[in-house]
Amino acid sequence: MPTPSNGANGLNHAGRATAGGTLLTSSVERAIEEADIYHGTGTSYLHIDNPLREGAQSQHQGEASVANPTGAVVPAISLATTFKQSTPGEPSARYDPNSFGLGYEYSRTGNPTRGVFERAVAAAEKAKYCVAFSSGSAATSAVVHLLSPGEKILSIDDVYGGTQRYFRKIVHPRMAIDIDFVDFSDNEAMLGKLLADASKTKLFWLETPTNPTLKVTDIEKVSTITKRFNANALLAVDNTFCSPYFQNPLEHGADIVVHSVTKYINGHSDVVMGVVCTNDEEVYKQLRFVQNGIEAVPSPFDCYLAHRGLKTLHLRMEAAARNAHAIALFLEDHAGVKKVVYPGLTSHPQHDIAKRQQKGFGAMITFYCVGGRAQSAIVLQNLRVFALAESLGAVESLAECPSLMTHASVPDEQRALLGIDDTLIRLSVGIESCADLVADLDHALNAILLEKPAKASSFLPGSQPAGKDDGENYWDW
Repeated sequence: MPTPSNGANGLNHAGRATAGGTLLTSSVERAIEEADIYHGTGTSYLHIDNPLREGAQSQHQGEASVANPTGAVVPAISLATTFKQSTPGEPSARYDPNSFGLGYEYSRTGNPTRGVFERAVAAAEKAKYCVAFSSGSAATSAVVHLLSPGEKILSIDDVYGGTQRYFRKIVHPRMAIDIDFVDFSDNEAMLGKLLADASKTKLFWLETPTNPTLKVTDIEKVSTITKRFNANALLAVDNTFCSPYFQNPLEHGADIVVHSVTKYINGHSDVVMGVVCTNDEEVYKQLRFVQNGIEAVPSPFDCYLAHRGLKTLHLRMEAAARNAHAIALFLEDHAGVKKVVYPGLTSHPQHDIAKRQQKGFGAMITFYCVGGRAQSAIVLQNLRVFALAESLGAVESLAECPSLMTHASVPDEQRALLGIDDTLIRLSVGIESCADLVADLDHALNAILLEKPAKASSFLPGSQPAGKDDGENYWDW
């Protein structure tokens, strides 16, 4: 059989031939194109190059006799915390590509199950290197550890609530690193920040699309501007909302890509994990040092689950994105909705950027319902298919009110500037029947139009227990 190319289907359309040279009839070519619905990056990450074996084409070639003596098609779960050495100070199994030539001595430093997962994510993100951590927040923390006291981070203003809380309440006061927030699409505001502290600013932190208002930023443009002011500064992009399937920031000038693996990469709401990807060898070495030093490593079983989830990323992202586009169009026409924000809609202010930069529009939708806090509570509590829950990126559809849940720790005045009010509802669209999801939203939205509210006391002012916030805001000091 011909060897697959790096593309999703291995076709040379101009010559109507496979990578192996076999000519295709027009009917066969058309059938293959129709079968290949995946318009993202393809599935080359399912065939991981062996970094230690010159000319090896996949993890299935050349490794069975060494790292994988049984030829098992599913990587083993290695639970060992320590590894036997034949000679003092000489780690075992340096030949294993999942040890990156370092061998194994202690599982915090290197683990076979974690190694194969890191290699797979690197391939998916089109990166040379990937380092896995015990959570997305731990991955963010590892990137911040690349900085020194007295330096500065310039972050996009509309950033995940947990990230801005970490920056404001831990990084700045406890690590003596300055933090500032700005709209990266506002050239005048951004240039003002850069002119004030260009030499101090060593890390630019970007989300695109942002959480939760789905603002899209031109990564290449930001990279060009930042390098002009400080060639040594790093541009980090949180790519969680798009996943490696729909967007690869390193191709657009980013130095670092961060993911909450908990979301789309794992995709099944049963793993908490994060990764950092890069093409910079020096950054990679520093990240490995931090990973080993602070021991924020994921468990082998979590790595196994996340790797299994990654294998269906292309299937899940395509299905969820198709659902999301249809739902966004439905919401735009519903009388219970004031505004819909989805990058795939032509009404989105950065639709053209998303179309150029991304390979798909994703499955996150933000909309504003009519009324106020009481009405958003009615909508959320009338949902039956969508689960009222934090997080995102799973096979099941989720809905939440960011102002009261994931972004409650953002200062009130900042939320007001960003447009995160109590009527904003964030949807993470899953892979259920689209008709069922639309019917569910229709039922919930009609509840406010027909004035048939569900009991909404838990969302009304003063309903939370004293001294305790919802979910992620419990430790909001």
